[in-house]
Amino acid sequence: MAMPIHQETTTFHLNDKRLFRTFAYIDGKWTANDKRHTLPVTDPATGDWIGDVASLNSAESSAAVDAAHRSFDGWAGLLPQQRAAILRRWFELIAEHREDLAQIMTLEQGKPISESRGEVDYGASFVEFYSEEAKRPNVEGVTSHLADAEVEVWLEPVGVAALITPWNFPSAMVTRKAAAALAAGCTVVVHPSGETPFSCLALAELAERAGMPAGVFNVVTGEPVTVVQPLMDDPRVRAVSFTGSTEIGKLLYRQSANTIKRMVLELGGHAPFLVFADCDLDLAVDEAVKAKFATSGQDCLGANRFLVERPVYQEFCERFAARTCELVVGPGYSDPDIGPLMNRKAVDKQKSHVADALAAGATLLCGGKQHAAGPLFYEPTVLCDVPETAKIMHEETFGPVAAIAPFDTEEDVMRRANDTEYGLVAYVHTRDPRRIYRASRCLRFGMVAINRTKVTGAPIPFGGMKQSGLGREGARMGMADFMDVKYVCRDWA
Repeated sequence: MAMPIHQETTTFHLNDKRLFRTFAYIDGKWTANDKRHTLPVTDPATGDWIGDVASLNSAESSAAVDAAHRSFDGWAGLLPQQRAAILRRWFELIAEHREDLAQIMTLEQGKPISESRGEVDYGASFVEFYSEEAKRPNVEGVTSHLADAEVEVWLEPVGVAALITPWNFPSAMVTRKAAAALAAGCTVVVHPSGETPFSCLALAELAERAGMPAGVFNVVTGEPVTVVQPLMDDPRVRAVSFTGSTEIGKLLYRQSANTIKRMVLELGGHAPFLVFADCDLDLAVDEAVKAKFATSGQDCLGANRFLVERPVYQEFCERFAARTCELVVGPGYSDPDIGPLMNRKAVDKQKSHVADALAAGATLLCGGKQHAAGPLFYEPTVLCDVPETAKIMHEETFGPVAAIAPFDTEEDVMRRANDTEYGLVAYVHTRDPRRIYRASRCLRFGMVAINRTKVTGAPIPFGGMKQSGLGREGARMGMADFMDVKYVCRDWA
């Protein structure tokens, strides 16, 4: 079946053109490389050039740490209510400029404009949440074990935090990390992906307008190998928060050892989607489409393996494939269901996984090739009867390809679901309350979604088990890795 295509119907237009920044932001100043080195940024939907962003060198990256370190005492020394007021104003400005931020995101990342608007709202919610949490860390009184002493536990900011963010959520991953660190009293140096830097720079512009003091919020753009290494080597950088691949996460983890940095790692996922015969099949199919194809499948929470109990297996495959074939593909401004992938490497991975699965004996129900909309578009694809030996059953696809296989027993499907180095999220569809409890206990994933897909938000601790990462983002726990615990034992004599 031919995939429908949406043509682009909206042109790029900003109400506030100052939000489109091309320089890095260090110590309250918009900064270019001293030799004017730049990196080109292109629209993944068309391949058209968007603009050039400053590509800094290692000395300039270190200068951002200098600025953050100088400003730390002043920022940490503010009353929590004062930090909270600045974060609250930042939230209000993000909400006020929602449409401009969404347009920038769709231009550089390619996601459908409605998804970009949703991400701006999602990202803003972390700033609002942590503007409130900034006022809550307190000195904790502890019953003394010593007759002549008073005992207290203090929470203090660790210092400078480096935040390394990905291209798939170029706005929300900045605010989720930065708002928590800033609320804790840390100063930050952000390194956004070179493929999607403009969303982060727009947030820096709004942070400046919100009254963020110079040096508190810095953005270093450029090649990761050049600008990240100084952040990892500098002992003044006390915490690093990274979202990206498990491979790069392991590299940064090793590099952090020399200076014993606090590490928050949100890494890869390989989410199972379990469908039991007693489920609401209409709901399961609806949620399966959401779990697979949001952000064009470029989401660490995206369902990768669909394991369906045999009595409903055939019907689920047919209905899921039919829904997938109806998905509209096109440029983000036309608000399709599926936008472009980020780069050629992503497209090649879809091709590789599909070819490998078919060679292993899988059946193609829908899609299976590059889409006519352009070189970075791939058809939303459904494969059934996928054997366990296929790569897609063990590797993160990070694209719009779904793999389905049957199962016969609860014990078998739990074993298969857990048989992965990843442990970020698992999805379960069943009406049986006892099975819901068993699955919630058994599945070795940091998040378990029962009969739904959307589970994330500012008040919950986002994160995974095993090689899906360390630490949590969001909730009160999201501030923990940016704070040190100090024990004070006091005698007044």
